Order: sequence, then C-alpha cells, then structure tokens
Amino acid sequence: MPEIVVGPVEELPPGEVRIVRDGQLVIGVYNCDGTFYAIEDRCSHDDGPLCEGDFEPAECVAICPRHGSRFDVRTGRALTLPAYVPVDTFEVRVEDGVVRVVVP
Repeated sequence: MPEIVVGPVEELPPGEVRIVRDGQLVIGVYNCDGTFYAIEDRCSHDDGPLCEGDFEPAECVAICPRHGSRFDVRTGRALTLPAYVPVDTFEVRVEDGVVRVVVP
C-alpha cells in the first residue's frame, strides 16, 4: 500500500498535529501521548477543514473550527453535533524513526 511520509518522530511531539497532502487527499496526523493517529481533514458535517481546529491531546479529540463538532482521532467517531457521521481514519506506521500514513 502507498504511504505518505509525515516526517521524523521528534518533529511531531505529543500534543501536536501535522497536516499532510497526497493529491486531493488531506490528512491530519495527531500525536496522542506518543501514539500516532490519522484522520481525514474533512468535517463530516459540512465538508469543511477539520484538522486546522483545536486539538485536545488528553482526550485525543479534534474540534472542527467551523461549528465545534468534536471527533475522536483514534476512531474518527463524531462525538458532538452538528456532526454525527464519522470521518475516515488511516493506519499510521513508525519505521526507522519516521512517521508514515498508509493511504488507499
């Protein structure tokens, strides 16, 4: 499967987010207490950007900057309205100190 290189582990410390692109696909990569998660950068409520919003690392929650919907970055599940449909998640691998996202 193809992968997007996010960067070295030390450049994405706990509590940080990095947005990466692969053509039309935009993904937010989150470091929740040393574990990496990736979700699509698209709020399921109105298709606006999601990963540019706030991130609550203690809860692993991304908050949509437009309407405040909260998403669990571990599962993609919408936690609050107005969003109720989950967003896509992607497998994250760390190999040789480099964070990578597996894309379809």
